[in-house]
Amino acid sequence: MTHAGHQQFVFPVGYRQFHKDQVFNFQLNRWYSLGYARYEDMLTAGQRITSFNEWTAEMRRQAEAALMEGRLMNATFYYRAAEFYAFDDSPLKQQLYDRFVELFETTFKDEGIERFMVPYGDAFLPAMRISPSGEKRGTIVMHGGFDSLIEEFYSWMRYFADRGHEVIAFEGPGQGAARRKYGLVLDYQWEKPTGAILDYFGLDDVTLLGISMGGYFCFRAAALETRIKRIIASSIAYDYLQFVNRPAQLLVRLVLSCRGLFNWFARLRMKHDPMHRWSIGNLMYITDTSRPSDAMDVFVRLNAKNLLSWLAEQDVLILTGSADHFVPLKMHEMQVKALTNARSVTGRIFTTDEQAQNHCQVGNMGLALSVMGDWLDEKLSPSR
Repeated sequence: MTHAGHQQFVFPVGYRQFHKDQVFNFQLNRWYSLGYARYEDMLTAGQRITSFNEWTAEMRRQAEAALMEGRLMNATFYYRAAEFYAFDDSPLKQQLYDRFVELFETTFKDEGIERFMVPYGDAFLPAMRISPSGEKRGTIVMHGGFDSLIEEFYSWMRYFADRGHEVIAFEGPGQGAARRKYGLVLDYQWEKPTGAILDYFGLDDVTLLGISMGGYFCFRAAALETRIKRIIASSIAYDYLQFVNRPAQLLVRLVLSCRGLFNWFARLRMKHDPMHRWSIGNLMYITDTSRPSDAMDVFVRLNAKNLLSWLAEQDVLILTGSADHFVPLKMHEMQVKALTNARSVTGRIFTTDEQAQNHCQVGNMGLALSVMGDWLDEKLSPSR
């Protein structure tokens, strides 16, 4: 099945200085780089935003202005941007999420997007499917990471569909509607939701694409799921505890063992530092925990031992930014070396000269998508 007349996305090249603070600048670049935002809107927003509360207020203003002017796609993703930095204990966050999803449905209603609710225990995993343009070349199953929503990867999905791939994106435990509507909390055992998706759609030969923290999850899933034949990891973490040096790792474990002290200090930071209020609060919401130490316990399980890299036997492509401010560059080589039984491993480190040095290649996503697409062409070639 093909679908004509869909949105053509433009992936601009260049990581811009929209805001002096990285916490805001990266997010402004993210929506621009994904092809969803206007440059002038992000520039204006960056000049006005001075705090987390002001971020949400300004992105709502941008959304409402875009809506008044009939720029539905911009409005849709500005609501998502507004929701992103809203605090989880605020009713506004849920309202903005619902508005984003509602407007996404309206904006892209004629583009052949199929929605599914995949049974998962007593709950459901949300999934979206797009059929390929022309003859089907293969199936890509994709997912995000820590706090992603499937809708925000629509431009990626459309890119791959235009290259002949059936694309299915899903939200797993802790993500999007799986958490907000069905109460599923973060679980590093990603083979479970991935297996449920493969079962539901009757798939046995897929490429699994994991994005951001999904670059960790996809290796765990592939290690235990032979129906996955190819792995693409867009930013990898390998072991979240090893982000810091060994003395710091020992300090983290020591502090976590003093749980009362850890919780007191974490809540103090949340009270006085909006960034900590948002990040720790977000982690507690995604893990459905009431204490920071319990949330951190879940986070620490995202380690090399639980990743099971040595069991992965697929063809692997790893995409890494040389100046990723979330994930240390050393994780790239650690992950490559750990894939001792992979059929093949291709590592690609993107540079500042390419404007793709950031997390998930924000700044030049077109280049990253091209690298993925070309790699898939090679691996799916009939002569291989």
